[in-house]
Amino acid sequence: MRLKAELILFFITFIWAGTFVIIKPTLNFISPLLFVTIRFLIATLVLTLIYHRKLFQIPKATLKMGAILGFFLFVGFVVQTIGLKYTTATKSAFITGTFVVFTPLLQVFVERKPIKTGNIIGVILVFTGLIFLSSGESDFIELLKSIGNDFNIGDFLTLICAIFFAGYIVYLDIISDKTDFNHIVWIQIVVTLIGSFILMFSFDRIGIETIKLDLNNQVIFTIIYTSIFATIITTFLQTKYQKYTTPTRTAIIFTSEPLIASILAYLILNETIGIFGLIGGALIIFGVLTSELFDEIILKKGEFNEN
Repeated sequence: MRLKAELILFFITFIWAGTFVIIKPTLNFISPLLFVTIRFLIATLVLTLIYHRKLFQIPKATLKMGAILGFFLFVGFVVQTIGLKYTTATKSAFITGTFVVFTPLLQVFVERKPIKTGNIIGVILVFTGLIFLSSGESDFIELLKSIGNDFNIGDFLTLICAIFFAGYIVYLDIISDKTDFNHIVWIQIVVTLIGSFILMFSFDRIGIETIKLDLNNQVIFTIIYTSIFATIITTFLQTKYQKYTTPTRTAIIFTSEPLIASILAYLILNETIGIFGLIGGALIIFGVLTSELFDEIILKKGEFNEN
């Protein structure tokens, strides 16, 4: 079962990687919040048709857990989509991938798990990588001068997204064995729909973001891909199968997402990030792996030396 679960998680990762490339150009024709609303409206309608016989049997405790999980999902998707409008698909993918580092940090506060040396080293490497990745410079002196200036609003929103996705992972780990995953899948999708719908009209009313839609084949394809494949299928599969493998193995699998996304962005969108961007991406991936593997390797090394 573990091998099957890990193959499914890798399949999920590939689907997620593709979203960065197809959503980025689509945001030229549709406002981010309207896109998220339509995406989760379709997902809600499909899931309601699938689960309609079970929806009247949802316990109150499950409603509460699903609503909390849905809040993390809602904030994560909204800020990621808005952020993608202002940054590149490649940077968005790498920064989103830092949620793997934030996950053990949140576990310190939520699950009272002690922070490990690997987590601390991982955070340092990741944030160093973010500086390189977001610099947009090719000269080291200019890189130093650019720190704090070239980290744009899109990068910041994507970093917020990573934190909330980390919260999603932690809370999902807490409740995964306490309730019916079918109910949880439906509730979190509905909460994301409601939240994005309210926020869309609120932002339009106060002038932060105008509702925009120029319907074309690209918009239709992106909505179908993200609502069916990257929302319904991935959420269903992750909620069902993540519990059959370890957090460490899950993190390693998810680490491949920014790599896949950056390759797709290069091939499809002709995005390039320069030498310092490559260094930054490598530092982020190395930081993620260090956060998850450092203490385990040290522990095994100590056991080997004792023997």
